Amino acid sequence: MPSPKNVIVIGAGIIGASIAWHLSRAGASVTVIATKAGGEATPNSFAWINASWGNPEFYFRFRHRSMAEWTRLATEVPGLPLSWCGGLCWDLPQPELENYAAEHGRWGYGIKPIDRAASAAIEPQLADPPVFALHVAEEGAVEPVAAAKLLLEDAARHGAKLLYGEEVTRLLLDGEKVIGVETTKGTLTADQVVLAAGANTVAFAASIGVDVPLEAPPGLIVHSHPHPPLLNGLVMAPELHMRQTAEGRIIAGSDYGGMEPGENPGKSADALFAKVKAMFRDGETLELDFHTVGYRPTPKDGFPIIGGVDAAPGLYLAVLHSGVTLAPLVGLLAAKEIIEENQDPELAPFRLSRFATAAE
Repeated sequence: MPSPKNVIVIGAGIIGASIAWHLSRAGASVTVIATKAGGEATPNSFAWINASWGNPEFYFRFRHRSMAEWTRLATEVPGLPLSWCGGLCWDLPQPELENYAAEHGRWGYGIKPIDRAASAAIEPQLADPPVFALHVAEEGAVEPVAAAKLLLEDAARHGAKLLYGEEVTRLLLDGEKVIGVETTKGTLTADQVVLAAGANTVAFAASIGVDVPLEAPPGLIVHSHPHPPLLNGLVMAPELHMRQTAEGRIIAGSDYGGMEPGENPGKSADALFAKVKAMFRDGETLELDFHTVGYRPTPKDGFPIIGGVDAAPGLYLAVLHSGVTLAPLVGLLAAKEIIEENQDPELAPFRLSRFATAAE
């Protein structure tokens, strides 16, 4: 019997956690290196699970499949904080909403136009329900840090080593091949190194001459003190996306990615939270607890970067926005590629090499 594949995963956000979990379940010897469980971008995520908006059909189907993989993952990891709460959306003019509903409906998305009465029935605490909206019952949300921690803890029960409080200082090379990492606490070697480090992926890759075309725009999100239930599901209103977390906090941004924080993030947060309070019948009972400014790792063409790197054998990249939606499917397919050493055609559109091809 061959020895298990030895894999280092750099990053413990929802993507790194999912890859580590799937690898460990498949029998790999896994070491996760991160400053903390939950990562850096994941705690600042709106955590909306969806296949919505502006996507070409191939990417819609990839996202839609990952929604189903969340259901699979929840059956395998007891206590995963996942809620298929549905989403109510009216953040575009009615003609654009109608076109979106028609297109995604043809693709099999469970999307339904509704009137004011139906909106009020779905979200009775809204002060001014929309005259026209879309409802997608199959959308949901997850508490992303708690989910990442549960995946990592279960990976550890299957033999994974979780090295928190360590920082990777450089990737180790043998010629062009990546053979491990040097950390603040020593040197580790591996058959494969997975970079699931969000915005930090750029610097790690650049240190060995690999260009990862990534942007990391900031996004401000406000978090209320825990409050008795006000929302039943996700709300996507014009310039305000909201949901209520499992512990009762209303979290909101000007969209799901958060808003530009400006020169005074505290002032921006206060103005945004005033809009949140105005959305509810008894919104004055809401109190702002804190705000976060997260940096969303977003490849420059908007699509994920997933897979091995031709110029650096032994290195595997997994960097993407919509990390929460795509985490279970990316983890499943990446683990399979790494262990079997075969490329999965479903990941073909997401290779780093597409950027070099586009530049030629």
